Amino acid sequence: MSYLNNIDHPALSGSLNPPVPADDITNFSPGPTSLPKAVEEMIAAGFGKPGLTSLALSHRSPEFLEIFNHAVASVRKVMNIPENYEVLFTHGGGHGQFAAVPLNLCHEASDVATYVVNGTWSQRGADEGKRYCRVQTIDARDTKTGAYNSFPELTEETIDPDSKYVYLCSNETVNGIELHRLPKLPEARKHIPLVVDASSDFSTKPIDWIDSGIGVLFACASKNIGHPGVTVTVIRKDLLGKDKASPLCPGVFNYTTNSEAGNLWNTPATFNIEVIGHMMDWIAAEGGIDEIERRSIAKAKAIYDVIDGSEGFYDSPVTDKTFRSRMNVPFRIAGGDEELTNRFLIQSWDNGLIGLRTLTPFGIGEYLRASLYTGVALEGAEKLAAFMRDFARENS
Repeated sequence: MSYLNNIDHPALSGSLNPPVPADDITNFSPGPTSLPKAVEEMIAAGFGKPGLTSLALSHRSPEFLEIFNHAVASVRKVMNIPENYEVLFTHGGGHGQFAAVPLNLCHEASDVATYVVNGTWSQRGADEGKRYCRVQTIDARDTKTGAYNSFPELTEETIDPDSKYVYLCSNETVNGIELHRLPKLPEARKHIPLVVDASSDFSTKPIDWIDSGIGVLFACASKNIGHPGVTVTVIRKDLLGKDKASPLCPGVFNYTTNSEAGNLWNTPATFNIEVIGHMMDWIAAEGGIDEIERRSIAKAKAIYDVIDGSEGFYDSPVTDKTFRSRMNVPFRIAGGDEELTNRFLIQSWDNGLIGLRTLTPFGIGEYLRASLYTGVALEGAEKLAAFMRDFARENS
């Protein structure tokens, strides 16, 4: 089909269906995104077997309980989760946990929680937390530009000793900032549990559960570990208890209620849980979490090398390279030139490189974004890097 006016081109409205074979498409969407091909094949094979699939199994049937228990065990094994942590499959995505965390860890609305705000999602978490507790913030915003491009030092002075928890987002998808290893709280604040929104980097690197003092860590599935509609929420067991949560906490969000019910207090997302089990099996078979991290580093390097070597044709908003995200690489073309950016989007879409600009609640900015989640193979990142080099050479 010919588009006489590029404004009408589907690539500019976020289309993810270019006219190329499916095997030639690489999906760089910020989420939901693609699963590895091998995992898609596992799912398809399950639908070819006799009997009911997880789409129809009762959540209390022995057939589903086998699926459920396998998923829990595989998450524990791959992510090396200690036994003193509970693994729950929760509802409501990351936004649900923005509310669930303060409702479970703050019994009174007057309780204090410290939020490290270093981007869009930690800010959203803090805004939601204000409904249920007294939020104090450690703001990472650049005082000159107002942008987020680093992560602040955590000190005794910046963390209220009475905080019920310290909250952070380990990978800010919109801003392109990632903590490649979680920080440790100052010695005088180690009694405070760390809460981590790991929605976009869970299962891509090791986690030091004990030394980092993690109290709660959550990750919605649709970035790296499965199909949208379920969240893995890991809670240290000493934070569970009938009198711990706010009396306003709904049962569906109450960690203790769901833990005591074997995570079957209400019907869980059965199919989505099975997919997480498949993803964890695939990670284990590919070499485990260390191998996935190695691939994440290689994929990100392929793109950042093009940006840094382009003599300014491409640029990144993250000035401190130690915090550059491996998961989400924002980049701008020729200082945000609209005509060149649209040309880039159209030509990349025609080549099966999709999802570099998708519709979001935050509007359309100057920066495009390549999301390099687990479902993106290294070959896909290298294909984008080659396209970016060619485009820069042709349009400089």
